[in-house]
Amino acid sequence: MRHKVIKNSFSRRPGPRKALVRGLVDSLVENGRIKTTLIKAKVLRSKVEKAVTRGKDDTVHSRRVLAAMYPHGNTVDIIFKEIAPRFKDRPGGYTRIVKLGERAGDKAPMAYIEFVDFTAVEKKVVVNKPNVAEAQRLRKSKRKMQEKSRILNRQA
Repeated sequence: MRHKVIKNSFSRRPGPRKALVRGLVDSLVENGRIKTTLIKAKVLRSKVEKAVTRGKDDTVHSRRVLAAMYPHGNTVDIIFKEIAPRFKDRPGGYTRIVKLGERAGDKAPMAYIEFVDFTAVEKKVVVNKPNVAEAQRLRKSKRKMQEKSRILNRQA
């Protein structure tokens, strides 16, 4: 019997649901922080925490178990080489969920899920200043073409 067994199915069948969680784990491991819905973040937290705990024990068996769960890309290598050593002395709680508010389209609650030692590196946005001389040259050539077309239209 399934009394009081609560599992969030995301309105998906088991195969697509597993694929969704695998993709979320891959993205979080690669990027360190992802933006998703609050419910997906809560489900993702347990999967990632278990994967990092398994990654702290660097054995062939642990690698094979994680490779079976997350076969895409180099997720397992990143867990064992980068993430697990960072949390070697930490007994748990490797991720945090930061609530963001509601999504504009459907009012779904959104959140960031990130590793606790994540530091956001701001990307510099390069703004190209408009070249004034180039813009003036283009305007002049456009005017000349318009004048030529007016003259040709008058003659016809």
